[in-house]
Amino acid sequence: MTVPNMRLKFIVSSLLALAAIIIPAYLGYSFLLWGLAIVVPLVLMGVYDMLQPHHAIKRNFPLLGRMRYVMEAVRPAIQQYFIESDLNGRPFSRRHRSLIYQRAKQEKETVPFGTQVDVYDEGYEWMVHSAYPNDSEELNQDPRVKVGGADCKHPYLLSLYNVSAMSYGSLSSNAVMALNLGAKKGNFAHNTGEGGISPYHKQGGDLIYQIGTGYFGCRAADGNFDPDKFVKTVSYEHVRMIELKLSQGAKPGKGGILPAIKNTKEIAAIRGVEPHQAVHSPSFHKAFKGPEGLLEFIKKLRDLSGGKPVGFKLCIGSEREFYELCKLMVETGIKPDFITIDGGEGGTGAAPVEFSDSLGMPLIDGLSFAIDTLNAFDIKKDIVVIAAGRITSAFHMVRVFAMGADAAYSARAMMMAVGCIQALECHSNKCPTGVATQDKQLAAGLHVPTKSERVYNFQKSTIKNFVQMTAAAGLSNASDFKRKHIFRRTSTGEVKRYDQIFPEMPTGCCLNVDKMPDNFRNGVMEFWED
Repeated sequence: MTVPNMRLKFIVSSLLALAAIIIPAYLGYSFLLWGLAIVVPLVLMGVYDMLQPHHAIKRNFPLLGRMRYVMEAVRPAIQQYFIESDLNGRPFSRRHRSLIYQRAKQEKETVPFGTQVDVYDEGYEWMVHSAYPNDSEELNQDPRVKVGGADCKHPYLLSLYNVSAMSYGSLSSNAVMALNLGAKKGNFAHNTGEGGISPYHKQGGDLIYQIGTGYFGCRAADGNFDPDKFVKTVSYEHVRMIELKLSQGAKPGKGGILPAIKNTKEIAAIRGVEPHQAVHSPSFHKAFKGPEGLLEFIKKLRDLSGGKPVGFKLCIGSEREFYELCKLMVETGIKPDFITIDGGEGGTGAAPVEFSDSLGMPLIDGLSFAIDTLNAFDIKKDIVVIAAGRITSAFHMVRVFAMGADAAYSARAMMMAVGCIQALECHSNKCPTGVATQDKQLAAGLHVPTKSERVYNFQKSTIKNFVQMTAAAGLSNASDFKRKHIFRRTSTGEVKRYDQIFPEMPTGCCLNVDKMPDNFRNGVMEFWED
């Protein structure tokens, strides 16, 4: 069918439809005039389609062309509910989403008839279990790790599974309240995200105050760091740790973005910016430059906070830069109390496709590198490492602990516990569950007491299952997990342990170049010789 014919057919069909109503009405069948209420708007829509300059499909196929955009709008929902299997959904499969919902609601979470996972498929991973498991009831049911080095005056006992960074502004007030109340009940930590501490964060749950490049909560009028505002912010009794964000998995190397539609007067007042304007945090920090500046700024934040644990978060990019930073820690004696490693697959923040898909080292690779480098400089013993990036189950926790992490964060799993259905509308302000929106009517649909209970249930159940997996491995503590406990099928006929895929570096080997293993020397030697 040629385009001119389609336009002509629309015009002819419109005239015939109008005539079929008007002529009989003129002859006495006036009740048919009600049909104009349907036909006239359709005709006007078709005329608009032919005249508008933006969409060629609408111009060439009046009315009919609109079906393409209707199908595009409903495609994600059709894909999620009718097409995808339990295992192939992205970024989270239905199987993992269901696990989160079931644990949050305290529903039956067991599965019948064996695994649906192809255990012979490349990439399949599993944990070594023991023929002589421990009694999980005899293990610590609330395992924790102490965060705070020699220079920290107020160390914090951090839960092994916590709420990752999500700002008020990105999330609704009700979502933030539900997360913080859940954290309060379960005695785990809630990272504020870089948007500052809002009244909704102050429900009694422990906070990790995150400082991004926008310095929200400690921002001067010119956008720089304000020490006095920082002191006032961290004086809140439930601020237990301070995290300096260098980069995040969703968009490493790119600053944060708060769309204008989400930047309400209230949020602008909390962040110290102008309302109803898009807020772009820079991709770099103004308060310091280079690795020396970073370590000095960490020391400054620790001193200003009265000795609370201070660390930084990054998605691993340049290996050379991380080597240099670790070397400076040894030389200066200034160390962070913790380091958060975010994987390139992580992140709730909206980001350009190129940054989301093609920047940042994936979590397991980045974690392996970071742990190895810290050990190679013999400073891992002084620094707690927190892992973040699609950690939704106890097995995911086991993996990162086997790599050497000490604690874990989760953002999207906690969002799902609060009610997120993976509608992929986080950036549009149209989140149907009221989680990632500033639309007050949508946010009102999120019932805080119910959802906070679900956050608590999910975290508690995940920790319980982690303890049971620890016992199944014949171990007693999270720190007992080693890389040898995880296997991966690397190809159809080959299986390797994590310690074979990610061989560990001898402790202190980077303190003496001659003792470096060959597989590590190749990566670091060029930097060392400089």
